[in-house]
Amino acid sequence: MQSFAAELWERIVEGLAQGVPPVIGLPGLIGIVVAAVALSIPRRSWRYFGLFVTVVHELGHVAASLLTLQRVTGLTLRLDHSGTTTSMGRRDWRSRVTTFSGYPAPAVVGAALPWSAAHVWAGAALSVGALVLVAALLLIRNGQGVLILGGSAAIALGLVWFGGEEPAGYACVVLGIALLVGACRDWVKVTRVHTRGRRLDSSDAHLLATSTGVPAAVWLALFAVVISLALVLSLRPLFSLVG
Repeated sequence: MQSFAAELWERIVEGLAQGVPPVIGLPGLIGIVVAAVALSIPRRSWRYFGLFVTVVHELGHVAASLLTLQRVTGLTLRLDHSGTTTSMGRRDWRSRVTTFSGYPAPAVVGAALPWSAAHVWAGAALSVGALVLVAALLLIRNGQGVLILGGSAAIALGLVWFGGEEPAGYACVVLGIALLVGACRDWVKVTRVHTRGRRLDSSDAHLLATSTGVPAAVWLALFAVVISLALVLSLRPLFSLVG
């Protein structure tokens, strides 16, 4: 067991070095887009991949809390794709930045992954992602969360273990596109919540509207702006990989 852990750590460290960009080509890109859409569009696959999108969403809250010098006290994930991040700190602009950061997080990470593949940092992206997921287990406060985050961490470690330089690039591009699609899907979902006026207490836009007095529609629009910007920024590295 110790030798396995030592070798896994060695592969994680090796992944932090620069690698080589994957050679995709147009047919390869089409195949990757199909694979990413297959993860994030059909209901059956979304039932599972959507849990990972929720993980990234909640880790967006966690990252914003830490960057604004708040203390994260817990993370709850549920199999119905919902989650809660609790933190302690002043209820001022810091808490609003934290609340805002959830929905854009999958899109931002989704844009960063193809960029890392195009700039030969795909292995580093997977290694850092695996370490973040493992570290986040310390914050989990429910059994479903352990299952969801533990499964995500195991898959991430598997990508590090079995992947090489070029496979890591392919994995980053597939996950990046899938997260971008997932971010759009979650935005549509939360917009429908506001359109129907149901379960508003679960909406970050509603929480922001309550704390700031700015209408939820404005916050939904700002979510859309960040997600759209991430989509646009992801195009250049994707096209550079096509060559």
